[in-house]
Amino acid sequence: MEARPIVKTKFLRVLFLLIIIICMTSCRENNPIETSLKDEVFIKSDKEHSEAYFLIATANISKSIIAKSQIAQQESSESKIGEISKRLVNQQNLLLQDVTKMANNRLVVVAGMNAYTKEDLYQQMDKNDNNFNKAYVNSVAESLAEQIKLFESISRDTNDKLILKLVLQYLPESYQLLREAAQIREQIN
Repeated sequence: MEARPIVKTKFLRVLFLLIIIICMTSCRENNPIETSLKDEVFIKSDKEHSEAYFLIATANISKSIIAKSQIAQQESSESKIGEISKRLVNQQNLLLQDVTKMANNRLVVVAGMNAYTKEDLYQQMDKNDNNFNKAYVNSVAESLAEQIKLFESISRDTNDKLILKLVLQYLPESYQLLREAAQIREQIN
């Protein structure tokens, strides 16, 4: 007689655990509101992530171009290098101000230059006058090309009016400065 109640209680325990497990798994799977909210948050964060990346990368490139151009103004004896470096400093300072303002409004932290840029600056400063001019023009042309790629990429990826306005404002001038840097590069070589 004692064997039956023990079997019965074990059977009831197992049955009770199975019911709890089934209820828990069905509650997790059948919550469409929670699932849709999670998907919406991830979609928004991907868009915000790409816009934040754009702002940070653009600010870093601008800081790099400004630093290189300020050095070029001091070190280069070539008048064309001096002219383009002044224009680059002015254009990039305006761009940096706009990007920083936009980043602050979106709570994105735009930090200082990265270590690679600083190393590039030190190498540029160590060159003699002719090599310095070549290194400066090549470096600025690469940075402008990278900045243009960022502008083109974000213009395809976002529909944010402020970012698109920023791109439309600075992209044509960046193309112009890149063409001028290429012409100066040809003259130096």
